[in-house]
Amino acid sequence: MYACAKFVTSPAVLRSGSRVLARPMSVSLFNRPEARTEQPLSEVSTLQVSLRGFQTSAVSRDIDTAAKFIGAGAATVGVAGSGAGIGTVFGSLIIGYARNPSLKQQLFSYAILGFALSEAMGLFCLMVAFLILFAM
Repeated sequence: MYACAKFVTSPAVLRSGSRVLARPMSVSLFNRPEARTEQPLSEVSTLQVSLRGFQTSAVSRDIDTAAKFIGAGAATVGVAGSGAGIGTVFGSLIIGYARNPSLKQQLFSYAILGFALSEAMGLFCLMVAFLILFAM
């Protein structure tokens, strides 16, 4: 923050007016009157190549990759909910069968439907996780 305040209050910025504040910082720095010196063409091209390398850094790619992994991990939390849902469905099936054994076939069909819906939600969570990892 101190470097930004120091740059904004420098005499070069005050002399050149508000046009400098609307341009990127690298353009403003290298177009200052103090920075303008006649350089041979080879030094200018070297300066531009090194400046371009500074603008595309590996740090931003690392941050994007880390964000992908965090997002995919957060998306797979739903798989644990799916497992808990399947356990609840079959636990309720056992309790219902213990209370009324004559409804065995109807309770089992409801349990299979609950299992399928719960498993589908878990698979949707995995699909979203893979989309985050490989499609973005």
